[in-house]
Amino acid sequence: MATAVPAERDAVARAFPGGTEQVFLPGVELARTDGGCDLVAAGVGPASAAASTAAALTAAALGGTPYRLVVCAGIGGGFPPEAPVGSLVVSRTITVADLGAETADGFLPVTELGFGRVAHFPPRSLVREAAEVTGARSGTVLTVSTVTGTAARAAALRARHPDALAEGMEGFGVAEAAVAQGVPVLEVRAVSNAVGPRDRAAWRIGDALTALTEGFGKLAPVLRSWTQHDHQ
Repeated sequence: MATAVPAERDAVARAFPGGTEQVFLPGVELARTDGGCDLVAAGVGPASAAASTAAALTAAALGGTPYRLVVCAGIGGGFPPEAPVGSLVVSRTITVADLGAETADGFLPVTELGFGRVAHFPPRSLVREAAEVTGARSGTVLTVSTVTGTAARAAALRARHPDALAEGMEGFGVAEAAVAQGVPVLEVRAVSNAVGPRDRAAWRIGDALTALTEGFGKLAPVLRSWTQHDHQ
């Protein structure tokens, strides 16, 4: 599983009894749980997350123990009222929100410029099972390189992505690395703040980290038992 920062990694690790063991691989440091999951604090932003995830995937494949699933986990902003603070969101779609070009007529995603891609789609069976066991809502999780801090920006994102539930800064990078190696991917976000005007006093990071731990406590058995029988 890939998180952005150690606090998120440690929140996920608390869902796996028995503690973790540090494992050092070329280009990446892992926290290995007794539950058979490897955790990595991949760094903030899509580029760092992609690089760290790719390093972990490559090292595992070369070592003869390739991963069968990658999960991007962390806290993030939620779009009210669908994703209130303290709730959990599971990605039905992982979409990069700001890869493209600004024009006089508005934003154009990179796909409309004739190249690239802007979305990845986790396996439907996994999304369904994850949402059922955790009580999370499923929808689009946006990846941004700049955290939304105004009502105008939040409104623009919702206009372009009506089913967006949350935003984070790593999901699309993690997905790019996973999909490049043929590994399915899922994103899970616990909501720490509302997407919109920046108000640090209203953020509930501790509550979101607790929700992340509790969510993965329920999700861990699903991740261990899930098999890739649905590629859509």
